Amino acid sequence: MRQRAWPAYVFLLPWLLGAVTLTLLPMAASLYLSFTDYNLFETPRWVGLDNYAELFTQDDRYRTAVGVTLKYVLVSVPLKLLLAFAAALLLNSLRGRGKAFYRSAFYAPSLLGASVGLALAWRSLFDRGGAVPSVLGQLGISTPSWVDDPDWALWAVVLLSAWQFGAPMVIFLAGLQQIPPDLLDAAAVDGAGWWRRLISVVFPVLSPVIFFNLVLEAIHAFQAFTSAFIISSGRGGPADATLFYTLYLYERGFGDFRMGYAAAMAWILLLVIALVTALLFRSARRWVFYGDDLATR
Repeated sequence: MRQRAWPAYVFLLPWLLGAVTLTLLPMAASLYLSFTDYNLFETPRWVGLDNYAELFTQDDRYRTAVGVTLKYVLVSVPLKLLLAFAAALLLNSLRGRGKAFYRSAFYAPSLLGASVGLALAWRSLFDRGGAVPSVLGQLGISTPSWVDDPDWALWAVVLLSAWQFGAPMVIFLAGLQQIPPDLLDAAAVDGAGWWRRLISVVFPVLSPVIFFNLVLEAIHAFQAFTSAFIISSGRGGPADATLFYTLYLYERGFGDFRMGYAAAMAWILLLVIALVTALLFRSARRWVFYGDDLATR
């Protein structure tokens, strides 16, 4: 058996080399640098836990970045998933040739991703004299320049994230198309209306798909960078209203050349994402149902 397995290891070798040289070794180097004072130009100097102590006890902007990021995650992820699910329900109910067109149209913003060009266009829409403040003004809703006002700037980034709901929408749509029609027909025969069928049939059957999208979008939200960088002109402003965690990490690492400090921030972010993911998996035991679980409901 082992003699016949060697071709598999040969084909796996490029992936293994890539994983070691491009992932594991850089992670180990980053972990080491997080305990040092390193500015890219001099030899790293070991400082132990000083970077971590400074983060939690002395750096007020770090706490601001944590708060902004948590607010963004808690608002943008549910909003994006809600829009994605609503669009998937709409597309699933369509019939005829237009279904493929609308699916492509709704998915198109996700193809652009977190591109610089898209963020620049979005900034111009919400800036002073942009389309959004102008339209709202004509409707009698007076708003300042969103990107220049601390109370509005974060919402511009949240709406940009929510607008790119195409990827989770496609996954939701695939899940909806896998629901057996017999289940919905049986519920309708029993007198269940549209809302009751949604709550009692669609949500339980679709719960693994909802959980999958929730985990992915939460991880992506914690790592948001490009949109905040462009909309705030790389400063996290105004008044640190868009100072995302990754943006502050970039500022300390490549602006202040404190790479050891930035590495410590990166490892804390990794641990937080791992903790949030673990909590989501733990909570899934209560609300995510698979084949055998559905049979017992």
